[in-house]
Amino acid sequence: MQGTLSYRHRVITDEDLVFIRSLIAEHPGLSRRQLSKKLCEAWNWVQANGAPRDMVCRGLMLMLHREGLIELPPVRWVPRNPMVDRSQPQRMSVDEAPLHARFADLGRLEVRQVRRTPDEALFNSLLKQHHYLGYTQPVGEHLKYLVFAQGRPVACVAWCSAPRHLGSRDRFIGWDKQARRQNIGLLAYNTRFLVLPWVTVPHLASHILGRMARVLCADWQRLYGHPIYFVETFIDPQRFRGTCYRAANWIVLGSTTGRGKDAPTRQANRSIKQVLGYPLVKEFRQRLSEVLV
Repeated sequence: MQGTLSYRHRVITDEDLVFIRSLIAEHPGLSRRQLSKKLCEAWNWVQANGAPRDMVCRGLMLMLHREGLIELPPVRWVPRNPMVDRSQPQRMSVDEAPLHARFADLGRLEVRQVRRTPDEALFNSLLKQHHYLGYTQPVGEHLKYLVFAQGRPVACVAWCSAPRHLGSRDRFIGWDKQARRQNIGLLAYNTRFLVLPWVTVPHLASHILGRMARVLCADWQRLYGHPIYFVETFIDPQRFRGTCYRAANWIVLGSTTGRGKDAPTRQANRSIKQVLGYPLVKEFRQRLSEVLV
């Protein structure tokens, strides 16, 4: 094999190619999906929670097949794209009576992680109805929180995997390219934060962000098998000032370039956002800069 071949930062050697060809030859009756699972088992290629990296492995094998380096069996079944078939969240009714109160009079707040629970449908519905960006189904690792007060939902907070490249964030952490590639999964991105429009309680939003900082790491560990050490978000300065984030001690890291990951040139093709971040542990720089050899 000429040159270095890699997929998702995994280098593919000549020995790897020989092994994959042998695996296919030894199991002529297996489908592409079954072969990728076999390869994951052989390489012990797993996610942090122990689940096989089956989708990544299938992508690798398909790339090698298209390059003519291996020959996969014919496609047996083409599944429908779940993102195409996904229906929009159904509208769910909640008590929308105005809730105006001092924070001290609000009573006990319940912060409930609702990903993969019956309350997830309510979370999706509230975001679709009341957030200016609406609801989009996250891809990859993500958590969803409903906040309740006096038996009623008062806020929604959504988190997902952080973007891989973010200059101001990367400079603040101080990690190198190898550390970023290896540890990017230890960051989370706050994609949505909604205090429901009929709720007016001073200091509620910053208090919720503080509560998030205390529970997010453990919840992520419980669901995905690894912790979170740093969180970040984008603020559109044309719409918001980010007051609640600043009150919760989030740090202004800088601004985006206005170029998405698919931007064909170095010219901005979308609005420039302010980047804010918050370390969940004191030694976040050390932990995020560690590289396992």
